Amino acid sequence: MSGEVLISGAGVAGMSLAYWLHRQGYAVTVVESAAALRGAGHAAGFRGAAIGVLDGMGLLSQMRDHATEMGAIALIDADGKPAGELPVRTVAGDLEVLKADVTRILHSSTADDVSYVFDDSITAIYHDEDGVGVAFARAAGRRFDLVIGADGVYSNVRRHVFGPHRDFVRHLGMSGVGFTTANRLGLDRESLLYRAPGRCVHLFSAGNPNRMTVSLWVATHSPDVDRLDRDTQERLVRERFAGVGWEVPRLLKEMRLAPDFSFSSACQIIMDRWSCGRVVLVGDAAYCAAPTTGMGASQALIGAHLLAARLMETAGDHTAAFPAYERELRPYIAENQAKGAEAAKAFAT
Repeated sequence: MSGEVLISGAGVAGMSLAYWLHRQGYAVTVVESAAALRGAGHAAGFRGAAIGVLDGMGLLSQMRDHATEMGAIALIDADGKPAGELPVRTVAGDLEVLKADVTRILHSSTADDVSYVFDDSITAIYHDEDGVGVAFARAAGRRFDLVIGADGVYSNVRRHVFGPHRDFVRHLGMSGVGFTTANRLGLDRESLLYRAPGRCVHLFSAGNPNRMTVSLWVATHSPDVDRLDRDTQERLVRERFAGVGWEVPRLLKEMRLAPDFSFSSACQIIMDRWSCGRVVLVGDAAYCAAPTTGMGASQALIGAHLLAARLMETAGDHTAAFPAYERELRPYIAENQAKGAEAAKAFAT
């Protein structure tokens, strides 16, 4: 097969799909709004069929070399005292790798064969029976045979083709801050979890013994908080954690100074269809289940592999491949989204 394909998003879904489509003979361009590979985020857990996909890409050994090898999650009370533990597999899956390592490995496996365009984004999409015209913020406009949105919960492709975010984003009642700080607790491939109604603290260290990753989750009413400025987001988190002891006061101070501060809400993406003409969505852009499931990376890998396989089987006929991809994947996604909704509900109690 041959043809020009544009993928929006250099994440797990986008880069793994780029790998498979190049192997089929497509000329693949990946556009990414960030200026470089995104290394933020905690860790990606791979489960079940996703392990087979990594193996088929020849990347399983590399991923295993960078496994976090975390122990059980230690539950603690408000005073920092042990209160039980959770099996690490509940969040880590069969294999857990830091996000920065995952994206680096995927990029290395495709960099020589795929055209990557960083620090640019799609500003308009015009599609017809013969192709898709795309306008960019920086580069000159081009036409492609297929356009694939692999650009996350707030997908640019989805917004241009399917409608505004509010039509598809289902807020799950929680939002979180993430950053790293000095590993003053001496965690060694260990994690600590403190939970109370409407708030949660998760600390872990893996890979770099000098650094500790921090997540501070709080109950919220709308994903619109994702669009607020950092000062407002920080103030919201401080208010929710007011009066909590243990390490929390110091963590709140360190949050203010963190250069790698990130903020995101737990959401699901609910859509009646994942394709429109020659445009299709994959990964979180189409079917985010919620970060509470630990299924994001697995869904991205499995979805990308399945989409590529259906294009191969139909000799590139998107009118047959896109519906087949959706029919086969939907039951798996529905199961994961049900689990995500239940996990979010448990957070509030």
